[in-house]
Amino acid sequence: MERSTRQRRAIREAFLEAGRPLSPQEVLELAKQKVPTLGLATVYRTLKGLVEEGFLTPVALPGEPSRYEPAGREHHHHFLCRLCGRVFELSGCDLTLESHLPPGFLAEGHEVTVYGRCPDCA
Repeated sequence: MERSTRQRRAIREAFLEAGRPLSPQEVLELAKQKVPTLGLATVYRTLKGLVEEGFLTPVALPGEPSRYEPAGREHHHHFLCRLCGRVFELSGCDLTLESHLPPGFLAEGHEVTVYGRCPDCA
């Protein structure tokens, strides 16, 4: 049990230290710094468990594999770097859809992804 607890803690810490949404592969690379024997199958199992317990939420980006971020954040959007593939959170949202909707339509939510180059790739 100690091993899985150590692995789980390393995976949780990867998210808290990165401060941005992570892919399973990015989680593996970061968490392996603390638990070198960690494998990708364990990362996937742990991500599933952390989503089920409410610590993480999936980040769905069109045409991209899922990423994950800590749950409970305010409504926000994401920036995807086209070169390195990293995803970053954009704080807040100034988008008001009501004025753009056809008469009779009621918006219940929206997702926006901005594409470009991060500072490291620009």
